Amino acid sequence: MKFYCLANRTFRITVYPDNQPKGMPMKLTRTTVLGPITITVENDALTELEFGGGFENGAVPGIAGEAFVQLDAYLAGRLKEFYLPLAPKGTPFMLRVWAELLKIPYGQTRSYGEIARAIGNPGAMRAVGMANNRNPIAIIIPCHRVIGSDGRLVGYGSGLPLKEKLLALEATYAGM
Repeated sequence: MKFYCLANRTFRITVYPDNQPKGMPMKLTRTTVLGPITITVENDALTELEFGGGFENGAVPGIAGEAFVQLDAYLAGRLKEFYLPLAPKGTPFMLRVWAELLKIPYGQTRSYGEIARAIGNPGAMRAVGMANNRNPIAIIIPCHRVIGSDGRLVGYGSGLPLKEKLLALEATYAGM
């Protein structure tokens, strides 16, 4: 288990060995202003946030419920930092990239090159892009804040219009 600190909070990013028993994942879907979003919780931590999903669940318990409360507040411009236990699944390199993404302040952006340099691997811009693309907890691990070195919006698994919408939302509320 690894812990990453950001400001006054700690994110738990867990890497489970293949032979370690895991709790049963719980997937819950809610409709948001962005459309349906499905959150997966496993072992008391958020492991996925994906756009789309199955049937909407009624009451959402525990961490998933708190994740939706915070997500709604973020989308309304009332929340700039998430306070949730996170356990994304990925390689050690991906986890380093995702931990670095958590350090990008609300309303700001970084280039793939800046992220590569920040993790101590300045030549790994494309690998950073791939890790960004495979981020399993979109929005909360803010991969939408990563842009091209020339300032253009490039690459977003859920489409550039959504990335543009999230960045515009943050630009609107960043100074408040």
